Amino acid sequence: MTDLKEMHTPVDAPADSRPNWVASRVSKTSDSLDRAFEEGLTGHVITARDGKRVQLDDGSEAVEFVSCSYLGLETHPDLIAAATEALRVFGLHFSTSRNRGRPPYLGELEDLLSHMYGGAQVAAFTSVSNVHLGLLPLLGAGALPSYPVADAGVAFLVERTAHASIQVIRGVLEQIGPTRRFDMTDPAALPAAVHEVAATGRTPIVLVDGVGSMGGLIDVASMLATIEPFGGHLYVDDAHGVSIDGPLGAGYAFEALGGTLPPHVVLAGSLSKAFGGAGGFAVVPSDADMRVLRKFANPLVFGHSIMLPMLAANVAAGRLHVDGQVAELQQRLWRNAAEFDRLTAGTLVNAGLRSPVRGALFDTEAEAFAAARRLREAGVLILPAFYPTVARGTGLIRFAVSALHQQRDLETAARALGLAAPIPSTHPIALTDQGV
Repeated sequence: MTDLKEMHTPVDAPADSRPNWVASRVSKTSDSLDRAFEEGLTGHVITARDGKRVQLDDGSEAVEFVSCSYLGLETHPDLIAAATEALRVFGLHFSTSRNRGRPPYLGELEDLLSHMYGGAQVAAFTSVSNVHLGLLPLLGAGALPSYPVADAGVAFLVERTAHASIQVIRGVLEQIGPTRRFDMTDPAALPAAVHEVAATGRTPIVLVDGVGSMGGLIDVASMLATIEPFGGHLYVDDAHGVSIDGPLGAGYAFEALGGTLPPHVVLAGSLSKAFGGAGGFAVVPSDADMRVLRKFANPLVFGHSIMLPMLAANVAAGRLHVDGQVAELQQRLWRNAAEFDRLTAGTLVNAGLRSPVRGALFDTEAEAFAAARRLREAGVLILPAFYPTVARGTGLIRFAVSALHQQRDLETAARALGLAAPIPSTHPIALTDQGV
């Protein structure tokens, strides 16, 4: 669980009075993940695959529920052909920053993404982590014209289950403004934190996920309504939501916010999950914001661009989004999710939600290990999670449902859970720092 001292540290407390959360996490983490590796329950070496069926280095075959490519686009022939042609024309890479030289694919990709997001401006990064690292310091410094901040500066409010790629840069954010966490399961937590920040004269910047990587859909619209009266900004990491919702695949958060990019909102998305390619991107309103990002976002200025074959594949994936083919794959994904819910009697985390993530949550690590062993023996690969991803002493088994899963795959996984008796999805999900 989250350290209560951290949750209640005043916004303007001196930095040296705040707990060292990295040291705390390391010291409190059990050996459960090490044991899962040793037992062959995770860390699989995959030597070949056909859809969701994979071959492992020991010669066995399995069905995987591990990959976050929820639509299966990474095996689409258009993406493979685009990557192959780029490799033939350009080679593996053009190793310089985008400000010094770039292939035509980069502009094409950003134009396609802009179309998906209703004309908003989009910058492509090599990863979602680099989006956070490049954009959040500029947002906090008031450098982005569409996101003004108070003369007193900002305070960052990080939702407790926001992805580990956000949690890990809290030390960087502390150099710009006070940073604290809040728990969205407490309805009073965010309003109280926002009021506290406003009382100091600072601008609140709230950092959240869209689709939780381990469970849950974040009510981003309500969070925006909470901070708007105080001139706050909402930063949504919708890595797991991109492509799975919306007629053009703009994703969960964009659709939850009304199919537009409202004022005071920044979206971060992934090209490496359901989108089918590789990289990340940021969505901002104006050309002026984009000029600042291209000039000052460190990963864009000093880092290389997305590897050329993957950049070309991203363009091919973008075209599948805007021409409507992704909408058809979404339907297959949601049919599979609904069928898996039926086969598991609606007992899993996220049952009934428009999330591709399902989870079996267990009261003890021993129960989670027993279920993971049964699944492995049945030829089903899953992601086992333990503290600090979930509450201390508990365990969670995550299933990433895909449009490519076949009926037999879903039945095999549901049957292998057997008498595991996962806690129904009405049970409070005690997640902490999420990660993939």
